[in-house]
Amino acid sequence: MRIGEIAALVGVTPRAVRHYHHLGLLPEPVRRANGYREYGIKDAVLLARVRRLTELGLGLDEVRDVLADDAGRELLEVLEELDTDLGRQEALIRERRARLAELLGEARAGRLNAEGPVSAELAELLAGMGEVPASPMAAQDRELLVLLDTVAPAEERQRLIGAMREMTATPAARDRAHEMYARLDALADADPDDPRVAQAGEALAACLPDAVVAGLDGPGLPEGRLTDTFFGDFSPAQTAAVHHALRLVQERQARERAQ
Repeated sequence: MRIGEIAALVGVTPRAVRHYHHLGLLPEPVRRANGYREYGIKDAVLLARVRRLTELGLGLDEVRDVLADDAGRELLEVLEELDTDLGRQEALIRERRARLAELLGEARAGRLNAEGPVSAELAELLAGMGEVPASPMAAQDRELLVLLDTVAPAEERQRLIGAMREMTATPAARDRAHEMYARLDALADADPDDPRVAQAGEALAACLPDAVVAGLDGPGLPEGRLTDTFFGDFSPAQTAAVHHALRLVQERQARERAQ
């Protein structure tokens, strides 16, 4: 195969092939008497491997490291791994299309919420929260939910959002959540030793179901505590109130386990 033929076969440009040669990702093949490169099936497999790795989000330096680890492996093993990669992509595409179908249905019915495309589970949860008074804390909470809806695996997302439904299950529960937002908003410029910190923490602890606290670090979520990322935008007093609430929830869980 000539360079244009292997590029077309794998789905890249001849310029990309030359760039991979220049970076050492793709070894130079043998050349014909006329000086043209002559590519074989092994070259095509390796080029496909480079393309797949870059599509998965790896930088070219990372691709080089992966390819170095591949050195010496049998062609069959590499082909099987490529096939597995494609299978994962197919499954991901099917999942995304299924979610898109749900969102299209919501959009066509005029029910797509202001946060944009979200799962049916989150759309139901947000609707259950009712009309929330203007609140920076409530807005941040909804942003976290939308982020979680995007990054969490489907099973973990459903479990956590399901647990959060307790916070909107009754009018009284919704009122407690709205009060909690107001208390935390009031701490934006407060000192961490302000007596309102403990009061806000108690209000938050009363709202948070145990499963929600445990689920914030569930399997499949991004490395590190999701709560740390979210609470990084809080003021010192708000952060102190949240940590107080988490301690109260943990103490509540310990008492329940001891019974």
